[in-house]
Amino acid sequence: MTAVYGLILAGGAGRRLGGVDKAFVGLWGRPLVAHVVERLAGQAEGLVISAAGDVSRFDLFGLPVLGDGAHRGKGPLAGLLAGLRWAAALGGDFVVSVPVDTPFVPLDLVARLGDGPAVAAYGGRVHHLVARWPVAAAGALEGFLCSDGPYRVSDFARGLGMRVVEFADRRDPFMNINTPEDLALAEGLRC
Repeated sequence: MTAVYGLILAGGAGRRLGGVDKAFVGLWGRPLVAHVVERLAGQAEGLVISAAGDVSRFDLFGLPVLGDGAHRGKGPLAGLLAGLRWAAALGGDFVVSVPVDTPFVPLDLVARLGDGPAVAAYGGRVHHLVARWPVAAAGALEGFLCSDGPYRVSDFARGLGMRVVEFADRRDPFMNINTPEDLALAEGLRC
């Protein structure tokens, strides 16, 4: 049986939200990270959070928290590498990554991404950080991060030949909350 682990990417600086920690931006009275944990928890063997700074702020979730290690400052791929290594140590085959600012991911995301490496799309827009990554790609990702860059997630995903899985939900399940306007829009999407 294939072992899939969930990785919540929470290392961004939140510049467009005024530099606040996006993981703890409130939506419907709960932090964004709580929404993502809740939606991803039943879909994976286990969850881990990738974050920068003081990781103790995530203690109340009872999940392991990983830093970026030697690749700090190289964006979300550094967090992905940490997540792939964590899952490998647990005997995992795949990691499904979800950004912390994406609180509406489907409750069946892992199943809908299918078998093998895949990235999610909605309305023709590919969401490279909502993806199913093979744990075996950790070595290739290490090499990619040791290059001169740029460190674009899309370039790495393309190099792995990942399938694009189009989601045809009623509304965008991968809506990112990047700005105060996005947050206001999300607040209105309760139903």
